[in-house]
Amino acid sequence: MHDDASLPEREVSVSSRIEATLDEGIQALELHVETAQRDALLRLIELLVKWNRVYSLTSVRDPGEMVIRHILDSLVVIPFLNGPRVLDFGTGPGLPGLVLAIARPDWQLTLLDSSAKKLRFVRQAINELNISRAEVIETRIEAYRPERGFDTVITRAFGTLEEIARAALPLCLERGVVAAMKGGYPEVELDNLPESVQIRDIHSLQVPGLHAERHLVIMQARN
Repeated sequence: MHDDASLPEREVSVSSRIEATLDEGIQALELHVETAQRDALLRLIELLVKWNRVYSLTSVRDPGEMVIRHILDSLVVIPFLNGPRVLDFGTGPGLPGLVLAIARPDWQLTLLDSSAKKLRFVRQAINELNISRAEVIETRIEAYRPERGFDTVITRAFGTLEEIARAALPLCLERGVVAAMKGGYPEVELDNLPESVQIRDIHSLQVPGLHAERHLVIMQARN
């Protein structure tokens, strides 16, 4: 990262705050993150801030909030996902896909979205952060026909559970699952799921520094 001695005082304080927020969050989540991975996550924040000024990739503007709402909010799901083949659809600016690719370099990530603008950022981030096991697909999820299925298909902000299941379950391997990142407990959406969809788990998540509900709904096709 930067040499703090060469930065103006305001930039030093912001950089230190960001690093502390990330380090404390990773520790609270009890995740093992190598130094190179940590530095890549910090660099991802820098890239998001830089590109956000021009391309409006996310409504979150404060770098410290980005750490909580984007990085830690993505890291928190890792213990509940299965690799190695993971698809993140509706990835937008690479969330959670870029974070997963950095934290789990042993996984093969596919990041899918229909927004060319946001995927330009994703490709640039993959290049600058030297992420080797990630590919970018520009299309709608309904039109995507991969040669092989996925162990996990995850999405962060796509639609209702029924819409997610309809789009994503056909892309899973036989024992693959769909992981839907949600805010509050989606009781109504759960009630509206068809019989063909089985809920395997619902995890209540605690994102360090975030005072809001988060849930991860794990779905699979009913045999």
